[in-house]
Amino acid sequence: MKERIPSFVAILLLFVLVASTWWAADYTQRAVRIEAARRVTHEPDSWADNFIMVRTDPAGVAVNRLEGDHMEHYPDDDSYKITNAKAIGQRTGSPITIGTSRTAVMDQHGSRVVMTGDAHLHRLPDEDRAALDVRSQQLTLLPDEDVTFTDLPAVVVNGNSTMNGKGMRYDNKTRTLKVFSASDVKISGQDSQSRSTTKKTEPKKP
Repeated sequence: MKERIPSFVAILLLFVLVASTWWAADYTQRAVRIEAARRVTHEPDSWADNFIMVRTDPAGVAVNRLEGDHMEHYPDDDSYKITNAKAIGQRTGSPITIGTSRTAVMDQHGSRVVMTGDAHLHRLPDEDRAALDVRSQQLTLLPDEDVTFTDLPAVVVNGNSTMNGKGMRYDNKTRTLKVFSASDVKISGQDSQSRSTTKKTEPKKP
């Protein structure tokens, strides 16, 4: 019997150790407050005044610029809301475009900018083309594609010609303008004459 006493003592000490360990773990879980996972909502987590964001191409050349009086970032969809927005496209080989609106939302990792409220796109003139202006209550810009479109009524002024319609798409790379459901089109004779003169003066290809 005396030979078994050390074994009983060892088992008792092991039981006490296990019990105390379990009690300490349980007490810790009850004593330490574990907060629930943070709920992501559509609320701004950062903001700035006099906001300016510049995007560059792989060579480091600036191709797009977005600025405004105030910016708010929303973490749930990684979007930016800008007031008094101004978007400038300045890709090499394409005419410079300037878009303005009362507000704008940039999302989809910067590949889309939706300009709302007195939205206006202005393409600067060059030697071959007159200025182009598009006005609508909402214009969607795709900076990576250099495309602007809207499904809402729009007024397009191309040189001295004016087009009114519902729906418009302008590709700045190809200089292609499409106006859908046009209700009022006024083509200036001056623009027609200018285009004819341009065709006559173009050198013949060998």
